[in-house]
Amino acid sequence: MSLAEVKERIEKACKEAGRAPSSVALVAASKNQALDRIWDVLDHGHRIFGENRVQEAERRWPPLRAKYPGIKLHLIGHLQTNKVKEAVQLFDVIQTVDSAKLAETLRNEMDRQRRPLPCFIQVNTGEETQKGGVSPRELEKLYGFCKDLQLRVDGLMCIPPHDQIPDMHFALLHKLSLELGIKQLSMGMSGDFETAIRYGATHVRVGTALFGVRENAKAV
Repeated sequence: MSLAEVKERIEKACKEAGRAPSSVALVAASKNQALDRIWDVLDHGHRIFGENRVQEAERRWPPLRAKYPGIKLHLIGHLQTNKVKEAVQLFDVIQTVDSAKLAETLRNEMDRQRRPLPCFIQVNTGEETQKGGVSPRELEKLYGFCKDLQLRVDGLMCIPPHDQIPDMHFALLHKLSLELGIKQLSMGMSGDFETAIRYGATHVRVGTALFGVRENAKAV
């Protein structure tokens, strides 16, 4: 599927939800994608990308940024505290804050680099033990901690369980955002981003539908 086709689907979903297409940002999830596929999307004018791993992004994006001005890079994978320095240097948005320790480490590093970045708190809506994210019942406490740190939290992010319909998870994240007064929601991937838009997504993370299936990889 082409970039234009994905954008058309986003526009259609927004229209059906009574929303402006400009209210939804497409984050092109480029994890493990071949460079020629990324170049194609860049050549067609897209500039918002998401990467899962700091090390992969370090290798790939500095030369691409030199060639293509205006790139905004989102970290959409788990961030270890020992990679915070590199993450703050490289990324423009951190979508996966999920603990007080990580929040504090990020804030200290942003101060050191004088590079304050917008963050999202990742919520583990399915409470899966193998997945990152704060549990819904601990979200308010973590959000309060981030506010006390003066860490900028612009949104919430979730990845629903693969074996469940996503609607209830998107609805839960939307409900939590309303309770906390948080306006941005990063939710929805290749198979369900239209559903996420119906529930208020402001950012959809689309990989497979945009770039094609990665070898030995699940759709993202």
